[in-house]
Amino acid sequence: MGRKRGASGEKPGGKGLPPSLRPSKVCPVCGRPFAWRKKWAAVWEQVIYCSDRCRNQR
Repeated sequence: MGRKRGASGEKPGGKGLPPSLRPSKVCPVCGRPFAWRKKWAAVWEQVIYCSDRCRNQR
């Protein structure tokens, strides 16, 4: 009837997962964890900082 979500239709990086199960990293500047975001889908491996502010303070 409806579409099933899960491993078969799952996109790499976290799209299609609930926020609690999405990948996360820790910002080296502020030390806070940050989660995968849709706008980072194509470049998640290169994302290091949680925000522009932390990126500028590196």
